[in-house]
Amino acid sequence: MHFHKYEKIWLVFGICSLIIFLSVVGVGAFGHDHQPSGGMDTIDPEKISETPPFDQPGVRKLDDGTYEAAIVAMAFGYEPKEIKVPVGSKVVFKVTSKDVIHSFSIIDTNVNMMVVPGHITTKEHTFTEPGSYLVICNEYCGTAHHLMSTTIEVVNE
Repeated sequence: MHFHKYEKIWLVFGICSLIIFLSVVGVGAFGHDHQPSGGMDTIDPEKISETPPFDQPGVRKLDDGTYEAAIVAMAFGYEPKEIKVPVGSKVVFKVTSKDVIHSFSIIDTNVNMMVVPGHITTKEHTFTEPGSYLVICNEYCGTAHHLMSTTIEVVNE
């Protein structure tokens, strides 16, 4: 097979560009100890109801202005059904799944997490405005997927 001089130049340029790009991405990801979003905590999906904090899903106060919300996603719903936190509080969401892949997306915020069975996904968010925030699942999880939602009530204390 015969390559023209310009084809060889572009081929070498393309391969070198690819090597440089992959090197930059590799150094950026592994050299700076980047991790997947939400952390690396794991849980046995068969024992969620026996493992704290998911044995009692809901909101717990950690300290002044900080709350932890333990949430379990399951077929067509979240447990607890409703979450209530004070305005201005930072909420650490810890979410896991009992069955299949779900998501935990709070409308009108930047909270959008993949919820994978066997993993605990974490994300912090501070609610600055009172109101009712809708949480939906963006991952198709079965025939009643469109019914999967919960609400977060942000109230003035």
